[in-house]
Amino acid sequence: MPARAQLVHSVYFSLNDNSPDAKEQLVAACKRSLSGHPGTVFFAAGVLADDIRWSVSDCDFDVVLHLVFETREAHDTYQDSPQHQQFLEENESNWKTIRVFDAYLG
Repeated sequence: MPARAQLVHSVYFSLNDNSPDAKEQLVAACKRSLSGHPGTVFFAAGVLADDIRWSVSDCDFDVVLHLVFETREAHDTYQDSPQHQQFLEENESNWKTIRVFDAYLG
């Protein structure tokens, strides 16, 4: 791990109910519960761009969450936060699959 490197945390959600309303509800829940945590440098949540289909495009998700944290420690604090735990409890019943990608920025 690079010394004091920022950590990118990206989560790709595939939903059981992937209706437009369900997608927007999850995006709203992300904004409500997962933004504004201490040590967050960047936050974004949104839906798959259905109109972009390149031969290399991975379109096997409905909603995406991107967070950049100042440090690994800020990420770990976020993971254990009551807001994150509540988000999991309130939303995981509609998740068919989730894929999480974590990377250090150089």
